[in-house]
Amino acid sequence: MSKKHVFILFLVLVFCASCTTHKKEPFTRVSISEVFTDSLSIRAIVPQDASSVWFAANKGVVGLIAGKTPKLVTVKYDKIPLHFRAIAKTTSSVFVLSIDTPAVLYKIDVKDNEATAMQEVYLETGAGVFYDAISFWNDQEGIAMGDPLGGCLSIIITRDGGNSWTKLSCDVLPGVELGEAAFAASNSNIAIHGDDTWIVTGGMRARVFHSPDKGVTWSVFNTPMLQGGVMTGIYSVDFLDANTGVVVGGNWDDKDFNQGNKAITKDGGKTWNLLSNGAGPGYRSSVSFVPGTKGQGLVAVGSPGISYSSDQGASWSELSSEGFYAISFVNDSVAFASGSMKISKLVFQ
Repeated sequence: MSKKHVFILFLVLVFCASCTTHKKEPFTRVSISEVFTDSLSIRAIVPQDASSVWFAANKGVVGLIAGKTPKLVTVKYDKIPLHFRAIAKTTSSVFVLSIDTPAVLYKIDVKDNEATAMQEVYLETGAGVFYDAISFWNDQEGIAMGDPLGGCLSIIITRDGGNSWTKLSCDVLPGVELGEAAFAASNSNIAIHGDDTWIVTGGMRARVFHSPDKGVTWSVFNTPMLQGGVMTGIYSVDFLDANTGVVVGGNWDDKDFNQGNKAITKDGGKTWNLLSNGAGPGYRSSVSFVPGTKGQGLVAVGSPGISYSSDQGASWSELSSEGFYAISFVNDSVAFASGSMKISKLVFQ
């Protein structure tokens, strides 16, 4: 080998040694600081960045927490405050959806942290109407889901940036079984990755509905999650990529029970395996992969506390007994969480 080649090899080795990736250490604690308190039930949040978060709550309250002074509005329909448990954000708009009849979806246009316009873009009334969650594939296409009507889940879709919404016919959706519904617990019944969409149910059956093409076609898959009771089943879903996803839930009436309440898929939702069955946390209402951990980090929250896994759910530690309904990460160590009468900023260390 010539001196020139030896020198080049030396440079390559030095370069590779200097750019070795640093493995993220597991979390051992979480710092919790309240950023907003009020006499509200707050189950729907969407961060704008590491210092601001949008939320939608009961009593018709929708707001942006950015700085010391919250920007709040009370939304009423026919002079009655609506109950919001679903929120989503695009580049220029925020969408909030109320739960039961009348289910009203509003589009709020936003510029420089100020609402510039607000319009009603969807309305549904009638017995049994109840919406649970909303999300977007991109700035033009979005989806919201609710409890079954007419034998299938209620699913509405927009293809024009949220200006108009169309409800899918039961002809194009898998049927639901008697007593199968969903929980408006944390606005996380829907998971999206690319064109793929997953929707989870609970009650008498705990299943995963999947669309590979942004809501055009659908299939449904069984899970081993706890089911058969009014408050049992899947409460939350998150997907790392097109194949790997997690669900959490359990029994709201028996929050300590930790069997059949955590599961993982490696094939896009077709098959599911229970995680740490009989160990780790019981009932949890929201789960999220921790960004930057290649799918190994998971955080699940619920009214009993904050649970963390560094090994993709094989084992868990309890970081806090402070209860929350929903969690949404901003980066690999900062998240916002909402709960009874509060929104908090969580810093994991």
